[in-house]
Amino acid sequence: MDLSVITDNLPFLMKGLSLSFQLAALTTVLSLSLACFIAIGRISHRRWIRYPSAIFVNLLRSNPLILIVFWFFFLVPLLTGKHVGEFWSVLIAFVVFFSAYFAEIVRSGIQSVGSNQIKAALSTGLSYPQTMRLIVLPQAMRNVMPALVTECVIVFQGTTIAYVIGLREFLHSTILVTERTVRPVELYLFAALVYFVVCFAGSTLARRLEKKAIRV
Repeated sequence: MDLSVITDNLPFLMKGLSLSFQLAALTTVLSLSLACFIAIGRISHRRWIRYPSAIFVNLLRSNPLILIVFWFFFLVPLLTGKHVGEFWSVLIAFVVFFSAYFAEIVRSGIQSVGSNQIKAALSTGLSYPQTMRLIVLPQAMRNVMPALVTECVIVFQGTTIAYVIGLREFLHSTILVTERTVRPVELYLFAALVYFVVCFAGSTLARRLEKKAIRV
């Protein structure tokens, strides 16, 4: 096994890995922000808010990620009249897709807080948005933090889908080096090791957070 093929191409591979981390981080932040609004909409008593939120979640959760990526890759240029690039097409698709999954996690966290605290906060003069922002959401996030971390790991794994439209994330970079050097065993083992280390670290963090939540 020749490991020099990895060391010789390490800067190129690390550039792809950096892009994967950027995509995962931006997706997590933006989709989680959007998910908070969707989750609140899912539990709203107003049908004109609750029904569209439910349709959005069920529609996205019922389709594969790769189809959403293709859809936005071809839809965005049609709407904007210009090609916005692979990264932004993938980012938009990822944010829309994973916000549906984050929304269900956040919704379960909100429902775990209980209605008594909401009523108590409203009785003190806080508005409903203030109650959600100051009282409910902080507790909800803490309650579902292990699930959120696990979903972040899934987001990172999902970045591999981006290679199908040519984005040079880590897996695509590995494939390009493999085609040039014809050393698939070493390169794919290295890629598997990198993904294992990152995902195992995230899973370990999720388990520790879960144990900490149980002790509390």
